[in-house]
Amino acid sequence: MTGKNNRISCTAGVSESIGFLLIFTIVIAGIGLVTLYGYPMLLQQQTSADEQIMQKNMIVLQNDVKSLAYKTVPYKETSLKIGGGALTVYNSSYTPASSSINIIDSSGTHLVDLFHSGDLMYSSVSAGTDISLQNGAVVMRRHTEPGSVMLAEPRWFYDGQTKTMVINLVNITSTEILSRTGVGTVQMALGETQFQKKDALDTIPLGSTVFLEYNPDDTLEGQDYSIAWDNYFRNTLGMTLDPSSGTPGTGVMLRYQLPPTTTLVIKQYEVIIRSL
Repeated sequence: MTGKNNRISCTAGVSESIGFLLIFTIVIAGIGLVTLYGYPMLLQQQTSADEQIMQKNMIVLQNDVKSLAYKTVPYKETSLKIGGGALTVYNSSYTPASSSINIIDSSGTHLVDLFHSGDLMYSSVSAGTDISLQNGAVVMRRHTEPGSVMLAEPRWFYDGQTKTMVINLVNITSTEILSRTGVGTVQMALGETQFQKKDALDTIPLGSTVFLEYNPDDTLEGQDYSIAWDNYFRNTLGMTLDPSSGTPGTGVMLRYQLPPTTTLVIKQYEVIIRSL
């Protein structure tokens, strides 16, 4: 009897050990599967959430710029969370080769000569995305894909009945190089404002042809938003791209002919970023 009881006890011990090893193996395998598949998905979802939040934040900042420029509000301040990347001011004054605009009338006179808008740009390496507030518009591009898209349009206007074109140019500037991650407060102030109006009664008639030249950014690698601006110029404002000027997205200057214009209103605003 004693020998039989010993055999039963040994068998019970082996069964408990095997059960523990099986459960331990299942737990480790489950943790491994979660780490291998689940954790990257969580990171991807967090990155996507950060990108969507920053898209909304940039549109909020665009509204701040509109309040400064068009409602003559002297100062705006917005607190926001900058997740997954950095928000940087690229001052128009110390990035002379950033995107620029020329406006030329039919006589060859430069109504606007090399206007540099500057950029307030969010860049995320993890999301592979850049979102930029430039010249009153919010544009976005992905690092791994060609092209760009305009998330929010600037306040330009063309009336086909009166043949009136209104162009609002916004210059983003700052007194120093600014960059921020995490939680920050964007403080903006309105700087200088310039206004000019040309019509058929002026010494330079504009009843025939007006040209706009857009030169994309060629200083920062890949910062070419010309496809987004091309879609806006042609599809929204009815401009015509000069075929000889090149192809959007290739980093070359693009020349557009404005629709028939007898009254051209150009306003230039300076928005000073004081802090991030």
